[in-house]
Amino acid sequence: MTKAIRIHAHGGPEVMRWEDVPTPDPGPGEALVRHAAVGLNYIDVYFRTGLYKTALPATLGMEAAGTVEAIGPGVTVVAVGDRVAYATAPIGAYSVARVIAADRLVKLPDNIDFRTAAAMMLQGITAQYLLRRTYKVQPGETILVHAAAGGVGLIMCQWAKHLGATVIGVVSTPAKAELARAHGADHVVVGYADLVAEVKRFTSGAMVPVVYDSVGKDTFMLGLDCLAPLGMMVSYGNASGPVGAVEVGLLGAKGSLFLTRPGLATYTAKRADLERGASDLFEVVGKGVVKIRVNQTFPLQDAAQAHEALEARRTTGSTILLP
Repeated sequence: MTKAIRIHAHGGPEVMRWEDVPTPDPGPGEALVRHAAVGLNYIDVYFRTGLYKTALPATLGMEAAGTVEAIGPGVTVVAVGDRVAYATAPIGAYSVARVIAADRLVKLPDNIDFRTAAAMMLQGITAQYLLRRTYKVQPGETILVHAAAGGVGLIMCQWAKHLGATVIGVVSTPAKAELARAHGADHVVVGYADLVAEVKRFTSGAMVPVVYDSVGKDTFMLGLDCLAPLGMMVSYGNASGPVGAVEVGLLGAKGSLFLTRPGLATYTAKRADLERGASDLFEVVGKGVVKIRVNQTFPLQDAAQAHEALEARRTTGSTILLP
């Protein structure tokens, strides 16, 4: 037997239970991973509340790092004893040990420890595809990053700065503004009331070619007004609620804008893309270009407390759960 956080109904953090579960045996193409650290991400909240559908009972979590304890038939990409990490569906990371498809695992370089890996895989590979693939940020461009003091936000600010971009970060408190500035944000806006005017001021009226928005409902329309003609709205999260229906004609009226709703699963569906994203991330973290801030840790059994802190916006940077 092993232990896991499971839910038997959708709802608030109180639906999460610390339970005994059978230790599974890996089947063909699978590996058994014993977790050393588990990542906390806002997508976990979406699965807990039922915004993202899953069969019940379910074990939450999409990201962890640990050691391969056993492999099933046909597995060649990892071996027993390998240090590995992952950030992928299906959910199930809130566990002491789990079975997962071996081709979703990446081997960790020696200079990346388990806690750092668990804190950065989902957020870091998300930042990689957003900055290098969804919209390829170029030197000299000015970009807008919402939730700039969050896990993805802090990575994006640092990485975009390394790429030669000017970063406008949006945060919810003055303390988070200082954190964003310390991680590469050139300009920081606290709250949304004056966002469009501030972006206009920072860009001398030119506005920005791309908006990275993980907040959703509360910021989407403001983001469109921050874009230059032919700009791209990258809506990749729903922290304030889903955006809802969008009138396509509005994109034309506001400057022939582009709109995309990217997801990690699509960008890492091919193993080559997963390896490329992880390799890029390991490189910038290994060089110290991007520093991963693990600012909160919780015992895995106290995952409900971690969810409460996350939803109350009391967390900054990355949060990990320790089995």
